[in-house]
Amino acid sequence: MNAPVVRSDRGVTIVGGGAVSPEDLKTALSVAPLLVAADGGADRAMQLGYQPDWVIGDLDSISDRSRRSIASERLCHVAEQDSTDFTKSLTRISAPFTMAVGFAGLRLDHTLAALTAMANIAQPVTIMIASDDIVFVAPPRIHLPLAEDVRVSLYPLGAARGRSRGLQWPIDGIDFSPEGRIGTSNRATGPVDLEVEGKMLVMLPRTQLANVMIALGLVAE
Repeated sequence: MNAPVVRSDRGVTIVGGGAVSPEDLKTALSVAPLLVAADGGADRAMQLGYQPDWVIGDLDSISDRSRRSIASERLCHVAEQDSTDFTKSLTRISAPFTMAVGFAGLRLDHTLAALTAMANIAQPVTIMIASDDIVFVAPPRIHLPLAEDVRVSLYPLGAARGRSRGLQWPIDGIDFSPEGRIGTSNRATGPVDLEVEGKMLVMLPRTQLANVMIALGLVAE
């Protein structure tokens, strides 16, 4: 068990070295103001004008320039190579939730690794912001206050089943798996209730971030 090195009673933003727009980082920091860089994500953050509060990882990607600008006690060096810098970061943060930016858009292998980490690490709750979408792991039950015709995509990371109300194509009785049935490009007919058994990613338009945070109990309605 890894002891947390970053503790916050608010959300924490984790920035990676992938594609990050100024709007991505601004949106994440507006709800999760403490900034942790996953190794080379420190360079990405500083390119956008933000100084990371912490840097966590094996520190093989951060530039010397960025390293010199950050206090040594805020550099958390994790030497092992059995996990990604994103996993190293997630497992060393104690916070109600994390926002992940910079883990989609450049390298598909990094994106898949980050999504897998989200599914395998239950706490903190993590929401990934991509260029057009937000992604999170479905809890056993969730009520999503969505409007009619909002796109709802479900993607299993293993065997999964569920029940739904408020989807154009209900998921009741379907056996989901990556090599079988998946649930992309569904549509809301109004507010959506999901019950899920197994590891299932939920992907929604990023305009639904506030609704997702309410649904996950991260902010008051």
